[in-house]
Amino acid sequence: MKRLSLIFKELLKREGVDKVGSLHRCGWDDPFQGMAISILEGKGAIIKVDEPTRMAWTLDGEVTGSANFAYSRGDLDDALIGKKEIMEELSKYDHPYFIIDLMYWDEHTPKEKRKLALQLSQSYGLIRNYLWGGKLVLTWLNKEAEKHMHFPLENITSSNTPTHQFLAEKGINETVLLDPWARKDMKVDDLESKAFIIGGIVDKTGDKKGATPRMGEKLRENGIRVKRRRISLRGDVIGVPDRINLILEILLRMIFEGKKMEEAVLEVQPYKDARWRLRKELPKNKIKLEGLPVVEKELFYEYSKWLNIRWKDFNKVLDELNLKAVERERIKELRNSH
Repeated sequence: MKRLSLIFKELLKREGVDKVGSLHRCGWDDPFQGMAISILEGKGAIIKVDEPTRMAWTLDGEVTGSANFAYSRGDLDDALIGKKEIMEELSKYDHPYFIIDLMYWDEHTPKEKRKLALQLSQSYGLIRNYLWGGKLVLTWLNKEAEKHMHFPLENITSSNTPTHQFLAEKGINETVLLDPWARKDMKVDDLESKAFIIGGIVDKTGDKKGATPRMGEKLRENGIRVKRRRISLRGDVIGVPDRINLILEILLRMIFEGKKMEEAVLEVQPYKDARWRLRKELPKNKIKLEGLPVVEKELFYEYSKWLNIRWKDFNKVLDELNLKAVERERIKELRNSH
């Protein structure tokens, strides 16, 4: 699936533009993504300039010399490409909605609500690396939740209605629900869904335990076909990040970068989550050596291929489990000496 930046560059090329400058100082990591988002938010347009800009970017992203076309926040009456043109181009594609269901907002403590709001803010920044804010959806958004948000809600799709109602309004009758309790892993075919739902839940304890499956039941009761899918790591959800923004990032990497699930998890996995999984894995390889529980030191290199661990993480977990790491050859020597 194409990112916004690629679609924007294809539109520029069709309009005869092979390089673009900017009339304003910009701090974009990806200038074309940044320009496209700013234009969609009504903050600028691409215009033809009377005097060439001092620097520009080619459509390949290389910095080059002057350009006769530039991004401008000024008078947009003579725009070559504005919001209307980009929206017309985007209408040719069927980019999915990424929905964060806030049905259980009121079940959170004040501290949990702050954590949840932070993860939503990070999700807003993340979606703009691939698409634009309008593809991030918050449902069941009440007035109290709105006050907690620290990003412009007008730049996303927000709704105080239930998720099933939003889907029905968009003509979507089937969705993928990201659910750690699901029996099936996310598959390549699932990535073609028109909508993905992530539960707006942090600290899944108390009344929030099992909330995500209940979201699925609510959707089914209202006529939505639900495909419950989990993101796993070698058949287990332990070690898979549970922060909303990281789940979203894994999903976006799979859809827009073609990453396999395990690869996407590894790229975003916090050290803390990796250590949780390591605590489960290391005891499987425990052996007794001269009466002491040990593991092979080389296991670090094997686990680091699919867990985001450093040497100090490996040692930290060893200490917690009261294990020692001994080189494989040394283990053989000691065993042969007895």
